Amino acid sequence: MNITVSVHGRWHAFELASVLNQKGKLVKLITTYPKFGVRRIIGAKIPIASKPILEIRRRIYDRWKLGAKPDLTIAESFGRFAAKLIPEELDIFVGWSSASLEAIPVAQRRGGKVVIERGSTHIQHQTEVLSLAYENFGLRYFETQAGIICREVQEYEKADAIAVPTNIVAGTFTDRGIPKEKIIVNPYGVNLSLFSPPRRNSFKKPLKIVCVGRVGIRKGAPWLIEAIRTMGTDVECHFIGAIEDKFRENFIQNLPDNVVFRGPLSMEVLINEYRQADLFCLPSLEEGFPLSLLQAMASGLPSVVTESVSGNLVKEHINGLIVPAMNAEALAACLMQLAAETDLRIEMGKNARQAVEAGYTWSEYGDRAIAAYENLLDVA
Repeated sequence: MNITVSVHGRWHAFELASVLNQKGKLVKLITTYPKFGVRRIIGAKIPIASKPILEIRRRIYDRWKLGAKPDLTIAESFGRFAAKLIPEELDIFVGWSSASLEAIPVAQRRGGKVVIERGSTHIQHQTEVLSLAYENFGLRYFETQAGIICREVQEYEKADAIAVPTNIVAGTFTDRGIPKEKIIVNPYGVNLSLFSPPRRNSFKKPLKIVCVGRVGIRKGAPWLIEAIRTMGTDVECHFIGAIEDKFRENFIQNLPDNVVFRGPLSMEVLINEYRQADLFCLPSLEEGFPLSLLQAMASGLPSVVTESVSGNLVKEHINGLIVPAMNAEALAACLMQLAAETDLRIEMGKNARQAVEAGYTWSEYGDRAIAAYENLLDVA
């Protein structure tokens, strides 16, 4: 089986490509990352085609906001770039959503099946949820360009299959008329060697909560901050990740002293942060299947998350607690319960590690992907 993977960025594409390469099935990884960057992350030499100027353009905008938002332009440019590089002999083309539209007909003309990877809910569902959430604060949601939405909807229609990480996400596609048989549900993985529980004999105050991901309304940051306000100085909440502009403009004022913004951290530092934490919290309004959840659970942390984050992996009162979205009071109650019950946190943390050990390595993710691709070819 000859497989090409195409991604405008990174996401979990590098882990997928690495497993496919180990199995002798990867023909090419097409990406915006420079080749040396991919190989440094993966730790192995794989066939790569790269257009790093697009990655540079995105990062310049993210840092300095120079010019117009480039997401649509990058998606279109990368789609054309990928279309030119599709091998003549092809079985499966795996392309990331919004940046694969131009490549789909080329891959299909060459006899390949196209799998679109979508890491979050259906883009129209996502946009509706976030638009309503922003309206609650008197704001307008402009994060997703109309052209990106249009491209993704076309990709969903034209692709042979859509790969998503959870049944919760899959439901947002079937609710909008996408046939169930067109959807591949494949949960992501985690490196169990990198992320592991610490050995510690005592727990010190303040209790440390970590929230890992882009800091903003989508990830539930306003409600988590409100919950932390009620918990006193025996608890600290560390937000790890870049801060969205709208959040910085509207929610940074008059924060409690026990809320700490750490910014993006290197992988080495992040691993240590999990090991020093007592609890993971991510009360997102809408999600796919956050890698941060898997990393935290692999690190032996109990989780307090919303259902959209849980991915059916977080089990109520076994390895974590599930709270309703946009409910600071319920969130505070769950956090205070786990803050007060050390033995319960320890037990849930052990159960969290066991849960990810049971089928959530990157190798197992890759095996499931290959089985799904083989099934897609057999059906044809």
